[in-house]
Amino acid sequence: MAKELATQLIEQLQQAGVKRIYGIVGDSLNPLVDAVRRTGGATRGGIDWIHVRHEEAAAFAASAEAQLTGRLAVCAGSCGPGNLHLINGLYDANRSGAPVLAIASHIPSAQIGTAFFQETHPDRIFTECSVYSELVSTTDQAPRVMHSAIQHAVGRRGVAVVTLPGDIASLEATAPTPLQTDFVPATVTPAPESVQRLADAINDVDKVAIFVGAGAEGAHDEVVALAEHLQAPVGHSLRGKDFIQYDNPYDIGMTGLLGYGAAAEGIADAELLILLGTDFPYDQFLPETRTAQVDRAAEHLGRRTDVDVAVHGDVLPTLAALMPLVKRKKNGRFLRQMLKKHDRLMNKSVGAYTRKADRIVPIHPEYAASILDEVAADDAVFTADTGMCNVWTARYINPLGTRRLIGSFLHGSMANALPQAVGAQLTYPDRQVISVSGDGGLSMLMGELVTVATHRLPLNVVVFNNSTLGMVKLEMLVDGLPDFGVDVPDTNYAAVAEALGFHAVRVVKPRDLEDAFRDAFAHQGPSLVEVITDPQALSIPPKISGTQVFGFATAMSKVVLNKGAGEVVSMARSNLRNIPRR
Repeated sequence: MAKELATQLIEQLQQAGVKRIYGIVGDSLNPLVDAVRRTGGATRGGIDWIHVRHEEAAAFAASAEAQLTGRLAVCAGSCGPGNLHLINGLYDANRSGAPVLAIASHIPSAQIGTAFFQETHPDRIFTECSVYSELVSTTDQAPRVMHSAIQHAVGRRGVAVVTLPGDIASLEATAPTPLQTDFVPATVTPAPESVQRLADAINDVDKVAIFVGAGAEGAHDEVVALAEHLQAPVGHSLRGKDFIQYDNPYDIGMTGLLGYGAAAEGIADAELLILLGTDFPYDQFLPETRTAQVDRAAEHLGRRTDVDVAVHGDVLPTLAALMPLVKRKKNGRFLRQMLKKHDRLMNKSVGAYTRKADRIVPIHPEYAASILDEVAADDAVFTADTGMCNVWTARYINPLGTRRLIGSFLHGSMANALPQAVGAQLTYPDRQVISVSGDGGLSMLMGELVTVATHRLPLNVVVFNNSTLGMVKLEMLVDGLPDFGVDVPDTNYAAVAEALGFHAVRVVKPRDLEDAFRDAFAHQGPSLVEVITDPQALSIPPKISGTQVFGFATAMSKVVLNKGAGEVVSMARSNLRNIPRR
């Protein structure tokens, strides 16, 4: 019996282990969607079609699935506007190293190049945010293109895009299906001479600091052992938090604008800084000190700061080769100083809002995040919106070695948390998933609440509602600008969610937070807890530069002139305890 090309391509995805496709149906995409229907769904060994409300959400959901599992995830969009909506989530996926395949359906093949209705050129548009992007022109070519797309996405850990005209998808398949090529990704083993150079650099100094990124995944114990051997404090990036902060007695926190603890000073005061599996982009937070870098991607070496010792290799085999070559450091004074400073900063700065805050209204967002950390399951998956939610989750959610925290950490898109949580919950139906959403991010893709309700996902949405774009407000103030255009009218998101069938509650008093979280997480179905937080609470970085202080002071003087002193006094009261003290 003749087989449609669309069916052949879907069978290839099944062979690759794909369980679901996120997207919105539409004319040029219909042949593919119908082929999905005929598989009978995942419960019958087929593929589920996950109907989202915006294609951007489809890409974010697929990205979350791929990031959490390391396996191929798929999203799709119809021709023109449909697949264009995928682009923001695909940028995020590609930058996050998520193996995602996007199927961009296209206008009828005979009309390409004629300015036809809804015509775009997806094979060109998606080139910058993918590791592979190709147009299917014939049925003979199609299965090989799909095979190549799968191999690129998995092998290079990025986005692959297949542009498929709807009329070609409906044709009879004419070429054999390539055998699915399964492989185990290779480990990059460093050259012995590079490891020796790193060992020599370590042995030549007394004070070593380690800064860890997501590339150290799977090497937690080895990094901690190295830190103990070298008496070295360990800082981390936001993406590295999941993989190194837990069970680490040498942890000194995170640097950067979202950072906390003594990491900024710890890495600055070292005689040698070792960067492990990190492409940390903010060079202003990297010190001008002797630096070594270990990374499996050679193009990352020296990209952010000058590197004296570069090691091309994965973190785990590098540390295995390094340990026998480095001498144990007996003087732990530097480490003790950094750990003491870290403890002081965590108690006086990061911990300031979590003490005696159970009666303060509006609710301190830090306090809400600390209660969320206490109540959430030990294996919860958190997704965090870009902005202040990134700050609160970075500082107050403990990874435990069993939890996961993902967000748009490299692309920095708003509205990522809810669609990422959809992908996470569908991937792990029996695991607690918590979308930590800002009111700005939630309102941008609020239609995905309908997706959650439609699929009856037991997903938990926690909304930090301060009725302002808090991170943008801080950026303006630091740049010496009065905040403008960042505030929005108060919106009752709990009421919106309740109308959709969610268990929903709006929390105004901090003493009600714990019960609200526990009730929501115990609910057998979707829940939303809206927390009304202090709009004046800002993220104070662990190390404040003179330029930042000057910009903030300049902005405050403009606020006084334009709005009166009351708002400045209110902001000072909200943030006074959060200013780091030496």
